[in-house]
Amino acid sequence: MSEVQATAHNVMTLQFSAKSENESFARVTVAAFVTQLDPTMDELSDLKTVISEAVTNCIIHGYDSDPTGMITITAEINGDTVTMTVEDRGHGIEDLDLAKQPLFTSKPELERSGMGFTIMENFMDEFEVSSELGSGTSIRMKKRIESKKALYN
Repeated sequence: MSEVQATAHNVMTLQFSAKSENESFARVTVAAFVTQLDPTMDELSDLKTVISEAVTNCIIHGYDSDPTGMITITAEINGDTVTMTVEDRGHGIEDLDLAKQPLFTSKPELERSGMGFTIMENFMDEFEVSSELGSGTSIRMKKRIESKKALYN
């Protein structure tokens, strides 16, 4: 079996407490999983950044920094594309359109920049957010890893 066939489809799920110290754990774990696609340093940096932003949003906004909440990340590789979903079962987002506006933050007292969703959307090929008040938020992001492009043509 070739390396391409071996990585054609692979899935991992990670669940952890909504503690700020787990943000780096999530970022490194997802990066390690995606390395099987041999991403460039820039691609890897982008993926780590969006995971960091999504997890931080769950901690700060989804759970109001309550460490008893749980965050779930699912990463799936299909061919040369990685799809990542970051979910919480926290408060949910009251006005999703407003929350997606650059520089908007519901926590200005925490000196939040309000650029998390904008960064995620700009770094990924596809970006979707769904949220329900009282039930949580799910962020789904997809990116094609260009460094393997030649192997899939």
